Amino acid sequence: MSEPVVFLPGMMADARVFDQQIRMMSTERVVTVAPITLGERIEEIASSILPHLPARFALVGCGMGGIVAMEILRRAQERVARVALMDTDPLAETPQAAAEREPLIVGARAGRLDAVMAETFKPDHLAPGPGRMDVMATLLTMARDLGPDVYVSQSRALQRRRDQQSTLRKIKVPAMVLCGEHDGLTPMKRHSFMAELIPKAKLRVIEGAGHLPSLEQPHATLDALRDWLRQPLILQNAL
Repeated sequence: MSEPVVFLPGMMADARVFDQQIRMMSTERVVTVAPITLGERIEEIASSILPHLPARFALVGCGMGGIVAMEILRRAQERVARVALMDTDPLAETPQAAAEREPLIVGARAGRLDAVMAETFKPDHLAPGPGRMDVMATLLTMARDLGPDVYVSQSRALQRRRDQQSTLRKIKVPAMVLCGEHDGLTPMKRHSFMAELIPKAKLRVIEGAGHLPSLEQPHATLDALRDWLRQPLILQNAL
């Protein structure tokens, strides 16, 4: 059997963000979804996940899940058979962005999670079209289920995250950088930059999608993941 796939959802998201990809891929291979909710540092989150993952696996991270995926690569690259980084960012948080999270953290603690989510994820982060509001509704449902404490801890982890450019340069396995063409949160230019850092990485842009291609264009995202999983493995000691 091919290597299992581990999905890491984004901020205030769970397995529902990969719902269609999981359902279709689970007929072909072992599929796992790991939470990114345990810890106030990206390093803590990665440490909480790693002991529970297969000995070797394909890794898919979306948004904040991509940031956690990069940390897993930094500390345990020998266990990652291949990696897909979706709508994410390898750079450390800027002081301005970190400061802008503070009033949102205060709002979440004060019981205003819906309003905080409306500021965190905006409609123009997604592709225009009639499906945009359905995706926003799914995001809000996931956020309410996870609750304000998770929002606060994930925000703290993002504020403190490290720069992972050096990690990307050291990747020696099949890598895909995927983004939606209309991503208003982590634009396509950032993903082109990421793909240039990773040796032999493939950049895949999903048309008609924004920050969450797995929900906005699920079939195109599934096709991209299947293409990535079909790439021949690169032997680390051959490079």
